[in-house]
Formats: sequence, structure tokens, C-alpha cells
Amino acid sequence: MQRSPGLVVTLAYDGLCTFEFAIAVEIFALPRPEFECPWYQHAVAAVDQGPLRAAGGLLFQVDGDLRLLEQADTVVIPGWRDRTAPIPPALISALRAAHARGARIVSICSGVFVLAASGLLDGLRATTHWRYCAELQARYPLIAVDPHVLYVDNGQLLCSAGSAAGIDVCLHLVARDCGQAVANRVGQRLVMAPQRSGGQAQFIEQPVRRSSRRDIAALLQWLQTRLAQAPSLAEMAAFLSVSQRTLLRRFQQATGMSPKSWLLQEQLRQARQMLEHTADTQHVAQACGFASSESLRSAFRQHVGLSPRQYRQQFGQNSASGGQSVIL
Repeated sequence: MQRSPGLVVTLAYDGLCTFEFAIAVEIFALPRPEFECPWYQHAVAAVDQGPLRAAGGLLFQVDGDLRLLEQADTVVIPGWRDRTAPIPPALISALRAAHARGARIVSICSGVFVLAASGLLDGLRATTHWRYCAELQARYPLIAVDPHVLYVDNGQLLCSAGSAAGIDVCLHLVARDCGQAVANRVGQRLVMAPQRSGGQAQFIEQPVRRSSRRDIAALLQWLQTRLAQAPSLAEMAAFLSVSQRTLLRRFQQATGMSPKSWLLQEQLRQARQMLEHTADTQHVAQACGFASSESLRSAFRQHVGLSPRQYRQQFGQNSASGGQSVIL
């Protein structure tokens, strides 16, 4: 029997960012009877005393105060009421204590300013909404701020860009804890496209011009159906009827990634899904476009943090345990 991924404690504060808060509730707090594996426990911890108001004028109740963080396996910071608003010392102390005993901490959008104020991000990569990245870097120069990604996973500390990217990072946690197939089904219940990779661009600075025959979106759909063949740059360029140099430029503009990186990301995503249902790594390697099972193992070790066998043991349908986190 797979063990529960634990208690998620979402912070609440006066002036709460409603959408970001709702993301955590939707993904971690709703019951999931469709899954055989145990789901998360969830609680809401108040940062402030007294009546708490959310954006839109809502008043709400909580489950407890910051002492709930002493029990949390994961803490979610759903934005912050104002980037320049002071961070209560009690909150900083509670976050540091939670981190010290091994809890994960996730920030959504402006919530990274709370995490940054704690000092826990010093020396690490981080991101936030692209409009706030320069300010975050100026105020916290010890953090390596990346304005070009949807979210950053440092293992124990995770942060996401704008509000919608909070959905992606939370689904990423579900995939770490419960497997990619479960994360995909949660995404389907949200009636959204499959979870995006953290390395994708937050936005496209310039519109991607359509090629004379097909655009990048069509190329991505074409690649999805040919992961086993692992099309070359020349084949991708031929599909768009452009030069390889033009392909690289347009692909980077559209996705924030190189074609090679994007293809590997999708091959690994498909491999994770297949390994949850089969232990035949040779078959998985061939179906996902890897030259051999050893190539698959090498890619898993580098990008997933586990061997295919370990991933299968943790997330396979007959898995007996699920405690180890997958670091992507």
C-alpha cells in the first residue's frame, strides 16, 4: 500500500491572493476517490490574527496558526499581499524551522518574496512573474533569478512564475509524489492541457511568424506522434520548410527550449508513464526514442534522479511504497 504523500499546509493572510490560494486547495485538498493511492492531507494556516480577507472581499476561516507548519510535509505560499509589504518575523522563523526538519516549501508568483526574505533561496535558482524578476534580483542578489522559466525545482524549495504556472508546479509535485500518470489525471480533471515543463518560457516576447506551410504548434503535434523515431533537426526543419537555423530560432521563441531539449523532455515524460505500467525497459526505450535501455537509464539518472527500475518500484501500479521524491 502506497503511503500518503503527507500534509500540505497552505498559508493564508489578510489580503490573500485568491487565485493562487485556490490552486493549492484544488490540487491538494479535494478528495480523489478515483485514485487507489492515498491522497494528501491539507490544512490552512493563518499568518495573521483576526478576520482574514481575500481578494474580492471574501472572508474565510482557517484550520490553525503557524504552528501547523511544525507538522507539514509541504508548505505552499500562495502569493503575497504586496511585494513591498514586510514579512512577519514569526512567518520567517516558521518557514526556516519547517525547512530545517525537511519540509518542502513551494511559492507561487509573488510568494517568492516571502521565501527570499527567509534567506533559504540564497545561492539557488528561483523565478517569479516576469514583471517582478528584476526587482527580486535587485533586492536579493544572492539568488540566481531566472525570468525565462515557468518554475524551478531545487528539491526541497520550489517556486513558480505567474499565477497559472502555480498549477504547473503543483502538478509537478503530484508527479514527484504519485507518478506522472496520476498528475496527468488530476490535470484532466482540471480540464487543462498536460502539465508544462518548468523549462518552458513564461511568455513569447515576439509573435512567432508562421512558416509558409506549417507553424511551430503543428511541429510539436507532429513530434508528439514520433517520439520513438526521435526526428533529427534536419527532419524538423524539412517539416516546416525552413533552414535549421530558422527552426532553432523559432523553436526557442515559441517554447523557450531547443528542439533537442524539448524532445528529450517529452521522451522522458512518455517513458515515465510507460514505466508505471511495465518493467520492460528495452521496450520502453524503443517506444520512446532511446537508442538502448542503457541510454534510457543514463537519461533517467541525469534528469529524473532515479534509475528506471527505481522509478518503476516507486510509481508502478504494484508499487508497495512511495516515499522517495523524484528530483527533476
